Amino acid sequence: MSRRTVALLFGGRSSEHAVSCATAGGVLAAIDRDRWNVVAVGIGQDGSWTLQSDEPDHWAMHDGVMAQVQPSATRVHLPVAAGQGMWRQERDGHISDLAHVDVVFPLLHGPWGEDGTVQGALELLDVRYVGAGVLASAVGMDKQYMKMAFRAAGLPVADDVVLTPGADLAQCRDRIEALGLPVFVKPARAGSSMGISRVDAWEDLEAAVAAAAAHDPKVLVERAIAGREIETAVLGARDGVRTSAPGEIVALGDQAFYDFESKYVDAAAVRLDCPADLPQADAERIRVLAARAFEAVSAEGIARVDVFYADDSTVTVNEINTMPGFTPSSMYPRMWQAAGVTYAELIEELLASALARHTGLR
Repeated sequence: MSRRTVALLFGGRSSEHAVSCATAGGVLAAIDRDRWNVVAVGIGQDGSWTLQSDEPDHWAMHDGVMAQVQPSATRVHLPVAAGQGMWRQERDGHISDLAHVDVVFPLLHGPWGEDGTVQGALELLDVRYVGAGVLASAVGMDKQYMKMAFRAAGLPVADDVVLTPGADLAQCRDRIEALGLPVFVKPARAGSSMGISRVDAWEDLEAAVAAAAAHDPKVLVERAIAGREIETAVLGARDGVRTSAPGEIVALGDQAFYDFESKYVDAAAVRLDCPADLPQADAERIRVLAARAFEAVSAEGIARVDVFYADDSTVTVNEINTMPGFTPSSMYPRMWQAAGVTYAELIEELLASALARHTGLR
Protein backbone atom coordinates (compact mmCIF):
# COMPACT_ATOMS: atom_id res chain seq x y z
CA MET A 1 0.00 0.00 0.00
CA SER A 2 1.36 3.44 -0.90
CA ARG A 3 2.13 5.69 2.01
CA ARG A 4 -0.25 8.49 2.88
CA THR A 5 0.98 11.86 4.07
CA VAL A 6 0.29 13.29 7.50
CA ALA A 7 1.27 16.81 8.53
CA LEU A 8 2.07 17.16 12.22
CA LEU A 9 1.33 20.68 13.46
CA PHE A 10 3.06 21.60 16.70
CA GLY A 11 4.48 24.49 18.70
CA GLY A 12 2.07 27.40 18.33
CA ARG A 13 1.65 30.82 19.89
CA SER A 14 0.28 29.77 23.28
CA SER A 15 2.12 29.38 26.57
CA GLU A 16 1.99 25.62 25.99
CA HIS A 17 4.33 25.86 22.99
CA ALA A 18 7.07 23.66 24.50
CA VAL A 19 4.57 21.04 25.68
CA SER A 20 3.31 20.77 22.11
CA CYS A 21 6.88 20.24 20.85
CA ALA A 22 7.40 17.42 23.37
CA THR A 23 4.18 15.83 22.12
CA ALA A 24 5.47 16.03 18.54
CA GLY A 25 8.65 14.22 19.59
CA GLY A 26 6.62 11.37 21.04
CA VAL A 27 4.47 10.99 17.93
CA LEU A 28 7.47 11.19 15.58
CA ALA A 29 9.15 8.36 17.49
CA ALA A 30 6.11 6.06 17.37
CA ILE A 31 4.40 6.66 14.02
CA ASP A 32 4.78 3.92 11.41
CA ARG A 33 6.99 5.44 8.70
CA ASP A 34 6.23 2.49 6.42
CA ARG A 35 2.59 3.61 6.37
CA TRP A 36 2.97 7.36 6.72
CA ASN A 37 5.02 10.04 5.05
CA VAL A 38 5.45 12.63 7.79
CA VAL A 39 5.73 16.38 7.25
CA ALA A 40 6.78 18.16 10.46
CA VAL A 41 5.38 21.69 10.51
CA GLY A 42 6.36 23.85 13.44
CA ILE A 43 4.41 26.97 14.31
CA GLY A 44 6.66 29.55 15.93
CA GLN A 45 5.60 31.75 18.80
CA ASP A 46 5.44 34.56 16.24
CA GLY A 47 2.84 32.55 14.30
CA SER A 48 5.14 31.61 11.40
CA TRP A 49 4.79 28.12 9.87
CA THR A 50 8.11 26.46 9.02
CA LEU A 51 9.43 23.06 7.99
CA GLN A 52 11.09 21.40 10.97
CA SER A 53 13.11 18.30 11.78
CA ASP A 54 11.20 15.02 11.86
CA GLU A 55 13.84 13.42 14.13
CA PRO A 56 12.21 12.55 17.47
CA ASP A 57 15.29 13.29 19.57
CA HIS A 58 15.32 16.87 18.30
CA TRP A 59 12.13 17.48 20.29
CA ALA A 60 13.07 15.61 23.48
CA MET A 61 13.72 17.36 26.78
CA HIS A 62 17.45 17.70 27.49
CA ASP A 63 18.80 18.63 30.94
CA GLY A 64 15.33 19.75 31.99
CA VAL A 65 14.96 22.12 29.03
CA MET A 66 12.02 21.59 26.66
CA ALA A 67 12.54 22.12 22.92
CA GLN A 68 10.92 24.96 21.01
CA VAL A 69 10.34 25.68 17.33
CA GLN A 70 13.34 27.60 16.02
CA PRO A 71 13.44 29.80 12.89
CA SER A 72 13.82 27.84 9.67
CA ALA A 73 14.90 28.85 6.19
CA THR A 74 11.90 27.04 4.76
CA ARG A 75 8.46 28.56 5.25
CA VAL A 76 5.32 26.43 4.89
CA HIS A 77 2.17 27.79 3.28
CA LEU A 78 -1.29 26.31 3.43
CA PRO A 79 -3.11 25.54 0.18
CA VAL A 80 -4.73 28.53 -1.47
CA ALA A 81 -7.82 26.49 -2.39
CA ALA A 82 -9.50 23.24 -1.37
CA GLY A 83 -7.88 20.14 -2.84
CA GLN A 84 -4.43 21.68 -3.34
CA GLY A 85 -1.23 20.76 -1.51
CA MET A 86 1.02 22.64 0.90
CA TRP A 87 3.75 24.89 -0.47
CA ARG A 88 7.31 25.53 0.67
CA GLN A 89 9.15 28.82 0.32
CA GLU A 90 12.93 28.97 0.61
CA ARG A 91 14.92 31.86 1.99
CA ASP A 92 15.56 33.18 -1.52
CA GLY A 93 11.81 33.35 -2.14
CA HIS A 94 11.61 30.28 -4.42
CA ILE A 95 8.26 28.49 -4.01
CA SER A 96 7.65 24.81 -4.78
CA ASP A 97 5.29 21.97 -3.88
CA LEU A 98 5.79 20.51 -0.41
CA ALA A 99 3.22 17.72 -0.20
CA HIS A 100 -0.36 16.79 -0.84
CA VAL A 101 -1.53 16.19 2.73
CA ASP A 102 -4.08 13.45 3.34
CA VAL A 103 -4.62 14.27 7.01
CA VAL A 104 -3.37 16.77 9.59
CA PHE A 105 -2.60 15.86 13.20
CA PRO A 106 -2.80 19.13 15.19
CA LEU A 107 -0.63 18.52 18.26
CA LEU A 108 -1.37 22.03 19.50
CA HIS A 109 -2.34 22.95 23.03
CA GLY A 110 -4.07 26.12 24.17
CA PRO A 111 -5.23 29.17 22.21
CA TRP A 112 -4.44 29.48 18.49
CA GLY A 113 -4.48 25.72 18.03
CA GLU A 114 -6.71 23.78 20.39
CA ASP A 115 -9.47 26.40 20.36
CA GLY A 116 -10.96 25.91 16.88
CA THR A 117 -8.81 28.46 15.03
CA VAL A 118 -6.59 25.95 13.19
CA GLN A 119 -9.55 23.59 12.84
CA GLY A 120 -11.48 26.35 11.07
CA ALA A 121 -8.63 26.96 8.63
CA LEU A 122 -8.49 23.25 7.80
CA GLU A 123 -12.26 23.13 7.33
CA LEU A 124 -12.07 25.98 4.82
CA LEU A 125 -9.50 23.99 2.84
CA ASP A 126 -11.46 20.72 3.03
CA VAL A 127 -8.56 18.98 4.81
CA ARG A 128 -9.23 16.07 7.18
CA TYR A 129 -7.70 16.32 10.63
CA VAL A 130 -7.50 14.47 13.94
CA GLY A 131 -9.67 15.59 16.83
CA ALA A 132 -12.55 17.87 17.63
CA GLY A 133 -14.13 20.24 15.14
CA VAL A 134 -14.46 24.01 15.41
CA LEU A 135 -17.35 24.14 17.88
CA ALA A 136 -16.11 21.43 20.24
CA SER A 137 -12.58 22.82 20.19
CA ALA A 138 -13.78 26.34 21.03
CA VAL A 139 -16.17 25.21 23.77
CA GLY A 140 -13.64 22.78 25.22
CA MET A 141 -11.00 25.51 25.39
CA ASP A 142 -13.18 28.07 27.18
CA LYS A 143 -13.95 26.86 30.71
CA GLN A 144 -16.90 29.25 31.03
CA TYR A 145 -18.74 27.83 28.02
CA MET A 146 -17.54 24.30 28.67
CA LYS A 147 -19.30 24.40 32.04
CA MET A 148 -22.40 25.88 30.43
CA ALA A 149 -22.52 22.89 28.08
CA PHE A 150 -21.96 20.48 30.97
CA ARG A 151 -24.70 22.06 33.07
CA ALA A 152 -27.10 21.94 30.11
CA ALA A 153 -26.34 18.21 29.80
CA GLY A 154 -27.06 17.68 33.50
CA LEU A 155 -23.43 17.01 34.48
CA PRO A 156 -22.27 17.94 38.01
CA VAL A 157 -19.74 20.81 38.03
CA ALA A 158 -18.25 23.10 40.68
CA ASP A 159 -19.73 26.54 41.38
CA ASP A 160 -17.72 29.41 39.92
CA VAL A 161 -17.59 33.13 39.17
CA VAL A 162 -16.34 34.38 35.80
CA LEU A 163 -14.32 37.60 35.63
CA THR A 164 -14.65 38.94 32.10
CA PRO A 165 -11.91 41.19 30.65
CA GLY A 166 -11.91 44.53 32.43
CA ALA A 167 -14.16 43.33 35.28
CA ASP A 168 -13.84 45.19 38.58
CA LEU A 169 -12.68 42.60 41.13
CA ALA A 170 -14.01 44.69 44.02
CA GLN A 171 -17.52 44.55 42.57
CA CYS A 172 -17.32 40.76 42.27
CA ARG A 173 -15.86 39.99 45.68
CA ASP A 174 -19.18 39.27 47.38
CA ARG A 175 -20.06 36.62 44.78
CA ILE A 176 -16.54 35.18 44.93
CA GLU A 177 -16.41 35.04 48.72
CA ALA A 178 -19.79 33.28 48.71
CA LEU A 179 -17.97 30.34 47.11
CA GLY A 180 -16.04 29.84 50.35
CA LEU A 181 -12.37 29.05 50.82
CA PRO A 182 -10.35 27.58 49.30
CA VAL A 183 -10.91 28.56 45.67
CA PHE A 184 -8.94 27.93 42.51
CA VAL A 185 -8.25 30.84 40.18
CA LYS A 186 -7.73 29.84 36.56
CA PRO A 187 -7.28 31.40 33.13
CA ALA A 188 -10.52 30.60 31.31
CA ARG A 189 -8.69 29.59 28.12
CA ALA A 190 -5.39 27.90 28.95
CA GLY A 191 -4.15 24.44 29.83
CA SER A 192 -1.28 22.45 31.36
CA SER A 193 -2.11 24.15 34.70
CA MET A 194 -0.61 27.40 33.43
CA GLY A 195 -1.54 30.39 35.58
CA ILE A 196 -3.59 28.40 38.12
CA SER A 197 -3.41 29.29 41.81
CA ARG A 198 -5.04 27.87 44.91
CA VAL A 199 -6.25 30.63 47.22
CA ASP A 200 -6.57 29.82 50.92
CA ALA A 201 -6.86 33.42 52.18
CA TRP A 202 -8.86 36.22 50.56
CA GLU A 203 -5.92 38.64 50.75
CA ASP A 204 -4.20 36.44 48.12
CA LEU A 205 -7.08 36.67 45.64
CA GLU A 206 -5.92 39.77 43.76
CA ALA A 207 -2.45 38.34 43.08
CA ALA A 208 -3.97 35.04 41.92
CA VAL A 209 -6.30 36.84 39.51
CA ALA A 210 -3.35 38.81 38.13
CA ALA A 211 -1.38 35.58 37.63
CA ALA A 212 -4.27 34.01 35.73
CA ALA A 213 -4.90 37.16 33.68
CA ALA A 214 -1.29 37.03 32.47
CA HIS A 215 -2.40 33.99 30.43
CA ASP A 216 -5.96 35.05 29.57
CA PRO A 217 -7.89 38.27 30.28
CA LYS A 218 -10.92 36.15 31.18
CA VAL A 219 -10.51 34.47 34.57
CA LEU A 220 -12.48 31.76 36.35
CA VAL A 221 -12.71 31.63 40.16
CA GLU A 222 -13.94 28.20 41.18
CA ARG A 223 -14.96 26.62 44.46
CA ALA A 224 -12.40 23.97 45.41
CA ILE A 225 -13.68 20.40 45.39
CA ALA A 226 -12.19 18.00 47.90
CA GLY A 227 -11.51 14.71 46.23
CA ARG A 228 -9.18 12.49 44.26
CA GLU A 229 -8.24 13.60 40.75
CA ILE A 230 -9.50 10.96 38.34
CA GLU A 231 -9.09 11.06 34.57
CA THR A 232 -10.68 9.07 31.74
CA ALA A 233 -9.44 8.78 28.17
CA VAL A 234 -12.15 9.01 25.51
CA LEU A 235 -11.64 7.82 21.95
CA GLY A 236 -14.11 8.68 19.22
CA ALA A 237 -13.09 5.75 17.05
CA ARG A 238 -14.53 4.21 13.90
CA ASP A 239 -16.58 1.81 16.01
CA GLY A 240 -18.10 4.53 18.21
CA VAL A 241 -17.13 6.30 21.42
CA ARG A 242 -14.91 4.27 23.73
CA THR A 243 -13.68 5.07 27.22
CA SER A 244 -10.68 3.73 29.10
CA ALA A 245 -10.72 2.60 32.68
CA PRO A 246 -10.22 5.72 34.84
CA GLY A 247 -6.72 6.62 36.01
CA GLU A 248 -5.66 8.58 39.08
CA ILE A 249 -3.05 11.24 39.74
CA VAL A 250 -1.55 10.66 43.19
CA ALA A 251 0.54 13.55 44.57
CA LEU A 252 3.70 12.37 46.33
CA GLY A 253 5.13 15.79 47.17
CA ASP A 254 3.84 18.87 48.97
CA GLN A 255 2.41 20.64 45.90
CA ALA A 256 -1.04 22.17 46.40
CA PHE A 257 -2.37 20.61 43.19
CA TYR A 258 -1.27 18.82 40.00
CA ASP A 259 0.67 21.77 38.59
CA PHE A 260 2.86 22.32 35.50
CA GLU A 261 6.03 21.27 37.34
CA SER A 262 4.46 17.96 38.37
CA LYS A 263 3.16 17.28 34.87
CA TYR A 264 6.26 17.94 32.81
CA VAL A 265 9.38 18.53 34.91
CA ASP A 266 9.37 16.71 38.26
CA ALA A 267 8.04 13.25 37.39
CA ALA A 268 8.82 12.00 40.92
CA ALA A 269 6.26 14.43 42.38
CA VAL A 270 3.29 12.33 41.28
CA ARG A 271 2.31 8.74 40.65
CA LEU A 272 -0.07 7.82 37.85
CA ASP A 273 -2.25 4.83 38.69
CA CYS A 274 -3.91 3.19 35.68
CA PRO A 275 -6.47 1.91 36.40
CA ALA A 276 -7.44 3.86 39.51
CA ASP A 277 -8.29 2.00 42.69
CA LEU A 278 -12.07 2.51 42.65
CA PRO A 279 -15.15 0.42 43.33
CA GLN A 280 -16.24 -1.11 40.04
CA ALA A 281 -19.63 0.62 40.08
CA ASP A 282 -18.03 4.03 40.63
CA ALA A 283 -15.46 3.44 37.91
CA GLU A 284 -18.27 2.63 35.48
CA ARG A 285 -20.20 5.72 36.57
CA ILE A 286 -17.15 7.90 35.88
CA ARG A 287 -16.77 6.34 32.42
CA VAL A 288 -20.40 7.13 31.65
CA LEU A 289 -19.93 10.74 32.79
CA ALA A 290 -16.81 11.02 30.61
CA ALA A 291 -18.73 9.83 27.54
CA ARG A 292 -21.56 12.27 28.34
CA ALA A 293 -19.06 15.15 28.68
CA PHE A 294 -17.55 14.16 25.32
CA GLU A 295 -20.98 14.27 23.71
CA ALA A 296 -22.03 17.47 25.54
CA VAL A 297 -19.45 19.52 23.62
CA SER A 298 -19.76 17.45 20.39
CA ALA A 299 -16.15 16.25 20.68
CA GLU A 300 -14.56 13.91 18.16
CA GLY A 301 -11.54 11.66 17.99
CA ILE A 302 -9.59 12.35 21.17
CA ALA A 303 -10.36 13.85 24.58
CA ARG A 304 -9.55 13.41 28.24
CA VAL A 305 -12.21 14.08 30.86
CA ASP A 306 -11.12 14.96 34.41
CA VAL A 307 -13.31 14.57 37.48
CA PHE A 308 -13.03 14.82 41.26
CA TYR A 309 -14.05 11.77 43.28
CA ALA A 310 -15.02 12.56 46.88
CA ASP A 311 -14.87 10.29 49.93
CA ASP A 312 -18.66 9.90 49.79
CA SER A 313 -18.39 8.73 46.14
CA THR A 314 -19.71 12.04 44.78
CA VAL A 315 -18.29 12.78 41.32
CA THR A 316 -17.79 16.34 40.01
CA VAL A 317 -16.76 16.90 36.40
CA ASN A 318 -13.81 19.30 36.24
CA GLU A 319 -13.05 19.69 32.54
CA ILE A 320 -12.57 18.15 29.12
CA ASN A 321 -9.36 18.48 27.14
CA THR A 322 -9.92 18.09 23.40
CA MET A 323 -6.15 17.83 22.82
CA PRO A 324 -4.85 16.26 26.01
CA GLY A 325 -1.22 15.69 26.86
CA PHE A 326 -0.08 13.13 24.31
CA THR A 327 3.55 12.32 25.07
CA PRO A 328 4.16 8.58 25.70
CA SER A 329 4.24 9.29 29.45
CA SER A 330 1.03 11.38 29.48
CA MET A 331 -2.09 10.08 31.15
CA TYR A 332 -4.13 9.76 27.96
CA PRO A 333 -1.90 7.20 26.18
CA ARG A 334 -1.01 5.51 29.47
CA MET A 335 -4.67 4.81 30.20
CA TRP A 336 -5.06 3.21 26.77
CA GLN A 337 -1.80 1.32 27.30
CA ALA A 338 -3.38 -0.19 30.43
CA ALA A 339 -6.31 -1.27 28.22
CA GLY A 340 -3.95 -3.03 25.80
CA VAL A 341 -3.74 -0.28 23.15
CA THR A 342 -0.14 0.74 22.45
CA TYR A 343 0.93 4.31 21.74
CA ALA A 344 1.63 3.45 18.09
CA GLU A 345 -1.76 1.73 17.75
CA LEU A 346 -3.47 4.76 19.26
CA ILE A 347 -1.82 7.09 16.74
CA GLU A 348 -2.88 4.77 13.91
CA GLU A 349 -6.49 4.65 15.14
CA LEU A 350 -6.74 8.43 15.44
CA LEU A 351 -5.37 8.95 11.92
CA ALA A 352 -7.57 6.24 10.42
CA SER A 353 -10.66 7.67 12.12
CA ALA A 354 -9.86 11.16 10.84
CA LEU A 355 -9.50 9.86 7.29
CA ALA A 356 -12.83 8.04 7.56
CA ARG A 357 -14.79 11.15 8.55
CA HIS A 358 -16.47 13.47 6.12
CA THR A 359 -14.99 16.90 5.59
CA GLY A 360 -17.16 20.02 5.65
CA LEU A 361 -19.46 20.91 8.52
CA ARG A 362 -18.90 18.61 11.52
